[in-house]
This record gives sequence, structure tokens and C-alpha cells, in this order.
Amino acid sequence: MPGSGLADRRVGILALQGGFEAHAKILRSLGAEPLEVRVPADLEGLDALIIPGGESTVMTLGIEREGLAEPLLELIRAGIPVLGTCAGMIMLDRDHLGVLDISAERNAFGRQLRSFEADLDFAGLGGAPVHAVFIRAPWAAELGDGVEVLAEVDGHPVAVRQGNVVAVAFHPELAGETRLHELALGLQSTPAGSRSV
Repeated sequence: MPGSGLADRRVGILALQGGFEAHAKILRSLGAEPLEVRVPADLEGLDALIIPGGESTVMTLGIEREGLAEPLLELIRAGIPVLGTCAGMIMLDRDHLGVLDISAERNAFGRQLRSFEADLDFAGLGGAPVHAVFIRAPWAAELGDGVEVLAEVDGHPVAVRQGNVVAVAFHPELAGETRLHELALGLQSTPAGSRSV
């Protein structure tokens, strides 16, 4: 896409489990180079990072097995732009990687049969509402003072931002929505130490 802030950027996608291929397709459409992240060495030279949807328990075990937690935290603390989607929101919360000052409630809208789609008004994005696909989705049940709510469903925060990190409870990649990748991953890097992680 001409004029995309992601053109020629190297974007890592955590690829231990979950829907990383759909994110890679979106990134290619924006002119970025998607790179699968499975071990700490895969984090070298990245311009941005995506933590995709999937099963948060399996992802947690994979991060522990591969020794990825500290390298991921170092990269995020250095100010790299990060987008977490669905289980990615859970992985970034207080109880997992501790990047976002939120507590994400798993399966907050219900199990698989309660999956749904909705059009959301999204702070910081112009144009049409964001079409969001929710599958066993979380929401942010508790938020710290430094967390900005970007979108809600029935009063529940389903998209948040804190510094260089944006997390959403849905799957923009399944709806072909590119604006969230551009918004989140196009964020200017935040100097290290400018926010607490």
C-alpha cells in the first residue's frame, strides 16, 4: 500500500501457536516483511512485533520452553511498537508478560459458540468503523491509570493502548482490516524508561 508507515519494515510475529499466517498476509499487503518468531535469535533486527491470537496457555508454555520471556520484555521496553490480538491481549497483561497494566479476562464473551462480529468506533482511526471478529475473546477487566481505552463493546474495553503497545480482543487480520496494523505498528518508538513495563 503506497504511503504505508510499515513499508520495508521487518515485523516479527510470535509463531509458537495461533493465527500468525493471516497477520503475515496483512503485513505483506502493507509492504512490510513478516518474520516468524520462535526463538530469541528471531527477535534480532525487528522494527515491530505482533503477538497473535491462539491459545494463551499453549503460548505461555512455548515462551517458557524457548526462553523468550526476557528477550521479548527487553525488546518491548526498548520501545518497539507492539500489536497484540485476542490471546495476544492476554499474553501482554499483568498475569503473563506484565507489559500492559491490565487484567484480561479470558473467554469474557463466552466460548466458541458465542463468537460474534461487530463494527466498533475506534479512537485514533478515521473513516468507517472497525469491523471486529471476536472468537472466544477476552476483554480488559481492570485497567491501570496509564492505559488508554480505544474501543469498547457494551462498556467493556476491547482495545487498549499503553505507550508503544496496542492490544485488541478481536482479530483484525480475519476481517482484512489493515488500519490497526498501521496504527499500532507505525507508532513512533518510545525512549526506554519513558513508561513502566
